[in-house]
Order: sequence, then structure tokens, then C-alpha cells
Amino acid sequence: MRRLFVTSLVVLVATATALVAGQAASPKPATPSAAPKPAPARPAAPAGNRLLSPATLTAKAPEAFKVKFDTTKGVIALDVHRDWAPKGADRFYNMVRNGFFSNVRFFRVIPNFMAQFGINGDPAVNKAWESVRLTDDPPNMQHNVRGMLTYGTTGQPNSRGTQLFINYKDNAYLDAQGFVPIGQVTEGMEVADMLNAEYGAQAQNQQGRIADEGNKFLIANFPKLDYIKTATIEK
Repeated sequence: MRRLFVTSLVVLVATATALVAGQAASPKPATPSAAPKPAPARPAAPAGNRLLSPATLTAKAPEAFKVKFDTTKGVIALDVHRDWAPKGADRFYNMVRNGFFSNVRFFRVIPNFMAQFGINGDPAVNKAWESVRLTDDPPNMQHNVRGMLTYGTTGQPNSRGTQLFINYKDNAYLDAQGFVPIGQVTEGMEVADMLNAEYGAQAQNQQGRIADEGNKFLIANFPKLDYIKTATIEK
């Protein structure tokens, strides 16, 4: 569960430089580090936390389902379509059902590009999901346009994890790079537009620490980030 999306150090440096300069014509979501470093011992998580056993979270999602993000800026409602991306939809369904996104920060918000989220606030949960990669869904007829919800990848096959992003504009150039939408915002896009973007891409280069230290690190260093208070499957 490290930095997502850019395929090489050269591209990462170029993208970060361009973002700082305000010149990123075709940005990409953030990439993971090359290899996870050994994690320090952590306190045991509360008994019964199913998020610590991702291999058991395999329920098949409905063919279509609605998700409500109650965020610090308001409600964002999404429709997810299993026929667009069955594997991605199933994982998202199981993460939402089991509380993965509660108190999860929108750690990278780039106006006129995207809002990225999906690193859990609990380091133990991040460790459990770190190597549980999601095999690819084939391209579909959907595109990365405004309001679409899409998983991040490292640019390599079968590299999706738990991070996703909401497109702020037409980013269809991402389609050919393996970014397959799984759903779309149906209500509250104006709420998504209001997510705090003052930190820009600053946190993306510290995803290792975010994963290892969780929300404690984000609250200390990026205290004004907006976040998902709860995520629920709606009837």
C-alpha cells in the first residue's frame, strides 16, 4: 500500500516537479515505493477486526449498488456497476461493508484532476492489505471522465490495491494506461469539488509514512485534510 500510479522514478520526479510548478498537463495518481520496508512491531488490533484478514472478505457484490460517503464536507453518493469491473467492484463492496473507509483521508487533492483516497488510518490494517493486490479487470466502455471512480495502479499489471480516486475532469488519457472505472458519483459532485486541496500532492511522497503511522501522521502533518467519516452500502 505505497505510492500509486507512476511507473518509474523518472516519471515520478517529473510529475512531482510539474505539479509543484502548476504545469502538469497529463498528471497521474501517485505511485508505490519499490518494495515495502520491514514494519516495526505494532499493538494488536481489536479482536474481530475483519479488515485484518482481507483474504476472507470475498463476498460477491450486487450487479449494481449504491455507496454513501459521509465526508467532512458533506455527502457524496456513488453508483457502482459490477459489469464495468467485477473484481474491482467486489473488492470495493467488501471494503465498504467492513468499514475500511471510515476516517480515511483524501490525502491527495489536485484541482482540475482528481481526489485520491484509500490508505487506512490504522497501520495494522494497512500492513494486512499491503501485498493483497487485485488482478486486473479488462478495459470497459467507460472512461475516466468527471465523476468517475477508479482504482489506482502502479502502471504494472495486476497492481491495484485499496486506493481509488474521483476524477474532477475528463482524464480519458488514463484509460489506455489500465485505469478502469468501477462507478461514478451520482450526487454530491459539488461536495467532492470542495475537498481541501491546500496540500496538493505534498502527502503523496510520504505514503510510506502514512501507511506505517496511519492517521496519527496525517493529523500531525496535514491537519486540514478532509476525510470520509463513514462509508455505507445504501439500499
